[in-house]
Amino acid sequence: MIRIVALTEAGKGLAAHLKTKLVDAEVWFKPQPFTEKVQQAFASGDRLILICATGIAVRTLGPVLGNKHKDPAVLVLDEQGQFVIPLLSGHEGGANEWGAQVAEKLGAQLVLTTAKSYLKPVYCVGMGCERDTPVPEIADLFSDCLQQLGLNIRELNSINSIDIKADETGFIELATMSKIPFQTWDKEQLGTVESLLSTRSDYVFNTVGVYGVAESAALYAAQQASGDFEAAPELLLPKQKKGRVTCAVARAYVKEEGVEGA
Repeated sequence: MIRIVALTEAGKGLAAHLKTKLVDAEVWFKPQPFTEKVQQAFASGDRLILICATGIAVRTLGPVLGNKHKDPAVLVLDEQGQFVIPLLSGHEGGANEWGAQVAEKLGAQLVLTTAKSYLKPVYCVGMGCERDTPVPEIADLFSDCLQQLGLNIRELNSINSIDIKADETGFIELATMSKIPFQTWDKEQLGTVESLLSTRSDYVFNTVGVYGVAESAALYAAQQASGDFEAAPELLLPKQKKGRVTCAVARAYVKEEGVEGA
């Protein structure tokens, strides 16, 4: 859930406009008691867009901050919608990428202050399915996962699976329709990211030799795409299952060309 919090009439108008551009968002206008409600939402894991001064945001959330690996993403916007500031969980929580997406929707300027601001995120999708699953069923979950993350197909690097799925018609058709490369990896390659999986299935391991096809394929592909084999890729969206299909999304970072000191 996304909570868009506004404290002024101008901010309220911006919040209402922004709500139309986001999925699963709710507007809070002058919530009472303000501090308690915002802190509760944050502690519950809700992503926050605070249309207020950064000082108010810092003083409000300071007492409930945990760590960058668990805290949800927080953005701060001015009431005119000119600037978007990823305030908390820039990398691990995805606030930097989310902030870029919000800034693009509003035609606003993204203000990044984190050390990795010169790195470009790369997103890879991992998928698994029962043999001969029709492409509409595969595409349905694929679209749901992108929507959950607010990602556009153009932002994806690749669709990935295990090598025994190299001839899976549904995956090949989806990749062709989406104009995204379809890649497969063997169980030895996928096994190198085993420690990063959110869940492990003994049944899947006994069947194909890895503890999870979708997550493993997404993570390994992201690592390969980044070219940075020392930094671990991140599981941005853990395995989602719908019918006969599974899907996961991973992210890694790649240095942008032509950036000095990167």
